[in-house]
Amino acid sequence: MYTLARQLLFKLSPETSHELTIDLVGAGGRLGLNGLLCKAPASLPVTVMGLEFANPVGLAAGLDKNGDAIDGFAQLGFGFVEIGTVTPRPQPGNPKPRLFRLPEAEAIINRMGFNNLGVDHLLGRVQAAKYKGVLGINIGKNFDTPVERAVDDYLLCLDKVYAHASYVTVNVSSPNTPGLRSLQFGDSLKQLLEALRLRQEDLTRQHGKRVPLAIKIAPDMSDEETIEVAKALVEAGMDAVIASNTTLSREGVQGLEFGDEAGGLSGAPVRDKSTHIVEVLAAELAGRLPIIAVGGITEGKHAGEKIAAGASLVQIYSGFIYKGPALIREAVDAIAGLPRKG
Repeated sequence: MYTLARQLLFKLSPETSHELTIDLVGAGGRLGLNGLLCKAPASLPVTVMGLEFANPVGLAAGLDKNGDAIDGFAQLGFGFVEIGTVTPRPQPGNPKPRLFRLPEAEAIINRMGFNNLGVDHLLGRVQAAKYKGVLGINIGKNFDTPVERAVDDYLLCLDKVYAHASYVTVNVSSPNTPGLRSLQFGDSLKQLLEALRLRQEDLTRQHGKRVPLAIKIAPDMSDEETIEVAKALVEAGMDAVIASNTTLSREGVQGLEFGDEAGGLSGAPVRDKSTHIVEVLAAELAGRLPIIAVGGITEGKHAGEKIAAGASLVQIYSGFIYKGPALIREAVDAIAGLPRKG
């Protein structure tokens, strides 16, 4: 069924197809139909960050930026759902066209630029959802907020989403907001992490619950840079790291139509790069911080590879576009088939 649906959706422009998919998944969720469209994955609960996940395969941020289809995606079998990236104020994102399919490579290039309807809209959608599972909310800064004041945007979003999120992801790694990736390094990173930790402590007291913070990083850092980031996350008391965002590399798509478009590349070509980042993080962190792996999972076995590399959870995005809901079940089965750790 999904193969036919994909053929029809791929006849539309990528962004039109994306919007229609969100509408359809959202409508199916409201009607309670999505669970009928695919076989549910096996039960494989796992506890990470103090949260119990129905299974370790989640929806990555970026697909449902505004939280319009939370129930719909949950009904497809995801063990957790991450929505966003959301910014304090609504913003249109970058000029169109800004989303490109590269089907020969099972890849996507996007330069969306955090297009979203703002944090208040997203919260309205979260409150309207019936989903009671693990919900991540991914936060970012507005494009016109100077990088030196980025912390203000992150704290504003954190304040607003804290009571409604199972965990919050801080996106400092999108390549499509100028200057954002500079927040991953040195004093800029340490200052941001310290501000987030202090605010997290304040909010824990206010709300009587501690909501974990995850930091999403880019795949384009050297091993040495990745190790320094890992050390900073541990020192700041963060709760998880998500590896990784899209890449600026064009390895694997050279010569393909749209392969030289500006933006972040996701899908199969980023798989090995992302898995390598997970391995470097796992060696440095030595279990002190859980890793959520995302990038290039287009078959179930790729999810197993991420877990074997040291991740505790995985997320899918581009693979879902190309393979549909069946990929969720395949990924859960592959992880379930891995040898037990310890």
